Amino acid sequence: MEMLSLAEELKSNAYPGRGIVIGRSEDGRRAVAAYFIMGRSENSRNRVFVEDGEGIRTQAFDPSKMTDPSLIIYAPVRVLGNKTIVTNGDQTDTIYEGMDRQMTFEQSLRGRRFEPDAPNNTPRISGIMHIEDGRYNYALSILKSNGADEEGCNRYTFAYEAPAAGEGRFIHTYAHDGDPLPSFEGEPKRVKIQGDIDSFTKMLWDSLNADNKVSLFVRCIDIATGRYETRIVNKHGE
Repeated sequence: MEMLSLAEELKSNAYPGRGIVIGRSEDGRRAVAAYFIMGRSENSRNRVFVEDGEGIRTQAFDPSKMTDPSLIIYAPVRVLGNKTIVTNGDQTDTIYEGMDRQMTFEQSLRGRRFEPDAPNNTPRISGIMHIEDGRYNYALSILKSNGADEEGCNRYTFAYEAPAAGEGRFIHTYAHDGDPLPSFEGEPKRVKIQGDIDSFTKMLWDSLNADNKVSLFVRCIDIATGRYETRIVNKHGE
């Protein structure tokens, strides 16, 4: 699979929706994760990321303007021991609770489906990072409708063992803008991971569509020690 420029992928797509990037730093020392949210409606745009323990959650920037919290207020990132969970919805909690009961990442998601927001049928995208004894692997999942069919659910899991330095995988909810919004298709995109946490964060934020971007989270985890650094950028408050 061709290695793509993450900046170009984002700049060429006005509305990828919500996106997850997971990979490994150029020097091979750090596990890297990023999660961003975008919005077209006032309700979706009225959000910020805030830290919540070792993870983050979304909250309304202006509570008086929040019209419907379902599907937009959730914890995108939670940490369970040596595992970091990143998702685009409340399935973060589903994965956390399932894996806490010794279920696998894939098993934990068996009870979930794409989001109930027809006609978009927004996919649920999820990622899990596992670091133990100096080893690192990760997996990505997408749960999506079979086109316009709201009965079936197509489930895909992609697992990456011993990921190479300087590369990652990028998955997002929508192929591009539209009405209804077309779902992401195919295997997660192979993308370059470059720079330190600050330059990587800046590249991502600057590459997202200025009108539609809402919030960005980036974390780098030292594979040897488990210590991490986090960056959060919110459009509200810039």
